[in-house]
Amino acid sequence: LASPMVHCFYFRGGAELLFDGVKKHQVTLPCQPEPWDIRNLLKWIKQNLLKERPELFMQGESVRPGILVLINEADWELMGELDYKLQDQDNVLFISTLHGG
Repeated sequence: LASPMVHCFYFRGGAELLFDGVKKHQVTLPCQPEPWDIRNLLKWIKQNLLKERPELFMQGESVRPGILVLINEADWELMGELDYKLQDQDNVLFISTLHGG
């Protein structure tokens, strides 16, 4: 089993409203046989952190269009998106670019 890893997840641009207004979550992910990737992380966030309206954050197994994901300040598209394997102390930032009128 991989040892527990500590991560910070940040929600900005309105995304924090889906998480009780909390912008920063410091999380120790539980041990599991497979390495944590973003795909598994999103499922975990949906089950453990997301407080309301999951359809505004998730679409299928990914984030919905309009939510930017940065891993250690780099665009997740450069990091492998859902397949990126989380490392200890990674920072993952979710920024909503969707603004209601």
